[in-house]
Amino acid sequence: MDLERYSRQILFSRIGRKGQEKLLRSAVIIIGCGALGNVIANNLARAGIGRIKIVDRDFVELSDLQRQILFDEEDVKKRLPKAIAALNKLKKINSSIRLEAEVLSVEPRNIEKLIEGSHLVLDATDNMETRFLINDACVKNRIPWIYGGVIGSTGMSMNIIPEKTPCLRCIIDKVPLPGTLPTCDTRGIINPLPNVIGSWQTSEALKILMGDDSLNQDLIYLDLWQGTFKQSHITKRGDCLTCGKHDFRVLESKEISWVTALCGRNAVQISPPGKINLSLENLHHTLKKVGEVSYNGYLLSFKINGYELIVFPQGRVIIKGTTDKSIARSLCAKYIGL
Repeated sequence: MDLERYSRQILFSRIGRKGQEKLLRSAVIIIGCGALGNVIANNLARAGIGRIKIVDRDFVELSDLQRQILFDEEDVKKRLPKAIAALNKLKKINSSIRLEAEVLSVEPRNIEKLIEGSHLVLDATDNMETRFLINDACVKNRIPWIYGGVIGSTGMSMNIIPEKTPCLRCIIDKVPLPGTLPTCDTRGIINPLPNVIGSWQTSEALKILMGDDSLNQDLIYLDLWQGTFKQSHITKRGDCLTCGKHDFRVLESKEISWVTALCGRNAVQISPPGKINLSLENLHHTLKKVGEVSYNGYLLSFKINGYELIVFPQGRVIIKGTTDKSIARSLCAKYIGL
């Protein structure tokens, strides 16, 4: 393989040719392709990570363009799934690496299969339920992962190396209830922030993949607006349910819901109880008789009575226009048959 494209990175003494060759043999999965996921995917693709898998359940909207650097107005017009839109851009940036996209919701029933074969998992999600699920799956399968979060002007990150470092539950004992934490949709976000935290996660990822011993050992917290940066040392807890007692209750579906109100978005997501394959073409033909419907090859949008149902091939549905789970279930059952 021609290493010229990585020549400036190879010149950096902590990487060099051997380090670059390790990166090219590495496999990572990025869970979430919003602002953080865009930055991480862009950086790692340019750095020459050999295999990158991007997983995201959502599609590109106009409000994303303020901070999600891989997307443009054409992606919004086409209503492309974020994972697909990112994949399209990254293929133009580096066609020599293996790039994969999965348009689905990360859940207890699929996460272990998704992360199988990965050397590292990168958190670019927007909710704590999924982060606790990642924590369970990675600790159980002994796969390192990097936590990252951004909101307003503040950001956090922490490396979690199973059997060596504290895990997420060492910091937060219980999964916060939906709606109890602020989100970018309720508090906003400035666009330099994901670039900083995503780049921090990328730097730590390179070190983990190369086996570098200079990993950051702390939880980092910064506020770009105030210009402050803090490092907090976290102690590994012997009574931690996850890394101490190996009680993977989120992975076992004891602390996670498959019907989820999407905080700040006036929407509910419903995932089917089993694996299915919907024919969106047939559904399009059926629904166009009763409401406004469009299908772009990746997802179907159906509008009726002030609600919008976004339907994905695996049967997952996002119902926009309500946070009431019973209404969402009713709409889904009535029009989609789930």
